Amino acid sequence: MKAPRKLKVLIPLPSYDFDPSEAAITWQVLKNNGVDVHFATPGGKPALADARMLYGTGLALFKKILMARQDAVDACHAMYEERNFQKPIPYEKTKETDFDGLVLPGGHAPGMRTYLEAPELQRVTSAFFAKEKPVGAICHGVVLAARAKRKDGKSVLFGRKTTALLKKQEMAAFNLTRLWLGTYYRTYPETTVEEEVTAALASKADFHPGPTPGVARDAPNKMKRGFTVTDGNYISARWPGDVYNFANGFLRLL
Repeated sequence: MKAPRKLKVLIPLPSYDFDPSEAAITWQVLKNNGVDVHFATPGGKPALADARMLYGTGLALFKKILMARQDAVDACHAMYEERNFQKPIPYEKTKETDFDGLVLPGGHAPGMRTYLEAPELQRVTSAFFAKEKPVGAICHGVVLAARAKRKDGKSVLFGRKTTALLKKQEMAAFNLTRLWLGTYYRTYPETTVEEEVTAALASKADFHPGPTPGVARDAPNKMKRGFTVTDGNYISARWPGDVYNFANGFLRLL
């Protein structure tokens, strides 16, 4: 009797600047539950997380509340050692037919733009939605989903309910650090994540901000702190503080 086939999930990342909490905690939860996780990068070389989020460099007095928590830092270093992480698929070779689900992590530093603007990733994201396979997007990852188009030219999120990084969260981090980090927290200074995502929806009412987030993040023993929105085969979350709820919610969709 053959052993059951492992479920395969794709996590695309930029070359650098991805959020370590959103990628690594999700990877860890999926891996610990027997899922075969693969990665994709622009040039097929291993990605690097946002160093500020890993080490707190330049975050000054706000280091404790803004950088990744130790569990995420540890998970990211473990992820770096994984064979699949060290041998990612080039964006142009990603195919929906090779995987059972898709996870779109976020991050806000400048290196994220290559990932958010990649036509190859928008194409493969559209294919996952078209085949109604599980898709998870968190923080800026929701921007990538919003930019993926259906055959009718509308966003794959048109007609769906979602959440994403809130404008109040994005602007709070920006205002705390703007004097010495400039636009580090504004991936696109001309608009916020919430504004771009909401513009892609059928109705502003389809954007769900959830309860007002504080600085406390969710954890395996503190799941009530997190917030996600699930609509059919799609789950979304706002920031690293929702990641345990997000990862386990995506696992349930698989």
